[in-house]
Amino acid sequence: MSNIIEVNHLKKYFKSAHGVNHAVDDVTFSIEHGETLGVVGESGCGKSTLGRVLMHLLEPTDGEILLEGKDITHIKGKELTKVREEIQMIFQDPYSSLNPRMCIESIVREPMKLSKKYKKAQITEESERLMDMVGIDQRLRQAYPHELDGGRRQRVGIARALALNPKFVVCDEPVSALDVSIQAQVLNLLMDIQERTKVTYMFITHDLSVVRHISNNICVMYLGQLVEKAETESLFTNALHPYTKALLSAIPSTDIRKPLELLALKGEITSAINPKPGCRFAPRCPYAQEACNQPQKLVEVEKNHFVSCCRVHEL
Repeated sequence: MSNIIEVNHLKKYFKSAHGVNHAVDDVTFSIEHGETLGVVGESGCGKSTLGRVLMHLLEPTDGEILLEGKDITHIKGKELTKVREEIQMIFQDPYSSLNPRMCIESIVREPMKLSKKYKKAQITEESERLMDMVGIDQRLRQAYPHELDGGRRQRVGIARALALNPKFVVCDEPVSALDVSIQAQVLNLLMDIQERTKVTYMFITHDLSVVRHISNNICVMYLGQLVEKAETESLFTNALHPYTKALLSAIPSTDIRKPLELLALKGEITSAINPKPGCRFAPRCPYAQEACNQPQKLVEVEKNHFVSCCRVHEL
């Protein structure tokens, strides 16, 4: 199976009065057609920035983005407009991402009108199909976003993202603002849509339980860098990086016979502004040694399992 997205040494830096923020720093990965890559990490680790760079909502500082082998890193104008029909985004907040002055039906139809590729009858037919697919009742299609609950608003956001039949969709924490019972419905909807349309997802979240349910592969981010990358079951059954182990140990268990073995971390997440050259997780890592102050590289330690830790074979 070929890759739809390839990202090579991608960087996104922001200059500030305090220095340079390394929000995304030398990130490399690929996603195969029809699969889902989960991107997890704490708030502020750079995962949403990564999604926005792929969407060209932010210009990359360095690196390369390939869509089906074509370099789209610095495209602009008509080329960018064309690519945006193939890459879409589902945003975290289903309220602020929808136009409050447009009814649900108009929101779903808007991308097709702007593309100018559809006739009026086609727009009507396709929008009806999309709203049926995501489960928006007929009685709600003339309603406005503020009249819907969070779950229904997010269904509208999903329908809008799929309006132009994209090949790749960035899902930026699409269920984090929803009640737990609604989260499961939306996740199942996304998986059902993927099965029908073969669309590819990058699913950004801080919730490992959610990402296990939907992803084929997972990247773990910490302060702008990937610290571990593996197939989903491999990551959950054999996590190798101390940060990944800490995240997994914090997942509540429903098995009362299993003792809680929380891997305690020191302090809080540090700043990505002017980071030191060594491992960025070292100040919080219970296993850190002098060698961790040297630059770390993401290396393959098992088949399709990559880790950025010089002590990985000792832990």
